Amino acid sequence: MCGIAGEIAFNGRAASGDAVLKIMGAMASRGPDGRGSWNGGWVALGHRRLSIIDLSHAGAQPMEDDGGLTIAFNGCIYNYQELRRALEPEFGFRSTSDTEVILKAYRKWGDGFVHHLAGMFAIAIYDPQREEVLLVRDRLGIKPLYVSHLPGKMRFASTLPALVAAGGIDTDVDEVALHHYLSWHSIVPAPRTILRGVQKLPAATIRTIRPDGTWQDREYWRPDYTRKPEHTDWSAADWQDAVRDALRTAVRRRMVADVPVGVLLSGGLDSSLLVALLADEGQHGLSTFSIGFDDGAGGDAGNEFEYSDLVARQFGTRHERLHVPTADFAPSIGDALGAMSEPMASHDVTAFHLLSDTVSRRLKVVQCGQGADEVFGGYGYHQPLAGVPRGQALAAFTASFVDHSHEELLGILEPEWLPGSDVSRRVLADHLATPGAETALDAVLRLDTHLLMVDDPVKRLDNMSMAWGLEARVPFLDHELVELAASCPPELKAAQGGKGILKDLGRQLLPAAVIDRPKGYFPVPALRHLEEPFITMVTDALHAPEAKQRGLFRPDYIDGLLADPNGRRTPVKSNVLWQVALLEMWLQRHGVG
Repeated sequence: MCGIAGEIAFNGRAASGDAVLKIMGAMASRGPDGRGSWNGGWVALGHRRLSIIDLSHAGAQPMEDDGGLTIAFNGCIYNYQELRRALEPEFGFRSTSDTEVILKAYRKWGDGFVHHLAGMFAIAIYDPQREEVLLVRDRLGIKPLYVSHLPGKMRFASTLPALVAAGGIDTDVDEVALHHYLSWHSIVPAPRTILRGVQKLPAATIRTIRPDGTWQDREYWRPDYTRKPEHTDWSAADWQDAVRDALRTAVRRRMVADVPVGVLLSGGLDSSLLVALLADEGQHGLSTFSIGFDDGAGGDAGNEFEYSDLVARQFGTRHERLHVPTADFAPSIGDALGAMSEPMASHDVTAFHLLSDTVSRRLKVVQCGQGADEVFGGYGYHQPLAGVPRGQALAAFTASFVDHSHEELLGILEPEWLPGSDVSRRVLADHLATPGAETALDAVLRLDTHLLMVDDPVKRLDNMSMAWGLEARVPFLDHELVELAASCPPELKAAQGGKGILKDLGRQLLPAAVIDRPKGYFPVPALRHLEEPFITMVTDALHAPEAKQRGLFRPDYIDGLLADPNGRRTPVKSNVLWQVALLEMWLQRHGVG
């Protein structure tokens, strides 16, 4: 787990090592254990290191082999030991790192190497023989990779602010991305970002870049959300057994490290299942961590400690609670904004930032339950899709998920910031209509898992954990588990109010109270029901000179929100004022837009 950077210059130009150093300097928190750089003429690479596997200097990056093949890599390859055993008869190794295994896998299989990797990764490989650079992102987009096209060159980095730090970027707000942000709980899916001059490499994509500046993308993985003939005779119990075995494998894979591995334990079903399976694997004295806040004035509970304590006691973990009073929470928002690669209005972003700070002082690696809701249909907005005909997926999803319609945005945005058509609805319609999803719920789970999730919980977890040099691993996004879940009958996932198949698994392993309870999350009441000092915070941001000069929002709309700070909620119960203000706060914090 690290940060990577690079510049690729075209048509005989030389890449700037100084630009790469500036990018690396803005990503120091992602790699506190070391840094390295490499310059091959038209390609320059940089790396910030967080040592997890092969802690010696032999695992340092960028890494070059005897043939000049050079790599900068962020992530972890969980099956690197098996791959190494398969490659050793043909290749010699100088380290025990997963990085070198990737190099040898590319030597053997070329572009097909990615199909052999089980893990999370953002990879840059320079191949001098083919005169190409490959940028590769893992199947579920767990590891980020930002790209900027500049005159005569391309730059890339693990964070958006790092690219901006090197200069030359168009930092104006992207109107289409703004439409997405306000439509989908602040989600801006790849390839766009909130800034015009920065894009994201989509998940499950290989980009091949040539010295003349041409490039080509290839999507290398996308599972079908259809029923498979080999599963025709499976009962609900058969599916439950298969999911348990696949999740057990996913959890076991993510224990691979040369340092201890803990768990972020919210007390919900998903993280509790991870603790139970790790205990079943013989992990004793596991370190677990949870966070809680003061109860909110709006009636929201501020913590779920009773459930996390229950799980910790049953499985004998070394459990640590972090309680953050509201007075201490407010000052932390600025730091969380600084750690965001893009604006993220989810209430629990700052909670993850604070929890990661505490955990990083004890451990370098944790597992957590992100992704289970998207993969197994756990959100409330999934439920209306369960009985809807395939052709009505767009209408049903829009009604239960979309924050603001295009027509509503006419009254929110100033006219110059509003695209001429409903660009967000078009993205949803195109994705939902793509073949390979059998039912309406299949189509929505595919949309959620492969497009929206990447830029909400996945990005949130990466940004907030890596701000403190903490590697967070997500077993529910193991690609083999996701493939299995995609083929699972949707009614098994939608049962019992969502995640039915996981709840049945939990009944075998967990206390009943953890399963038969309202859906949980990292509760942050202070941002769901805004009071002081948060009202002053958002008011100052929306009335700041930068906000007025930018002129994104209609003044009458902002005045209406501020007059009733808690009066408007999205379909998923988020505070609209916080969503709007967070965008301005992020733009101002990073000096862009």
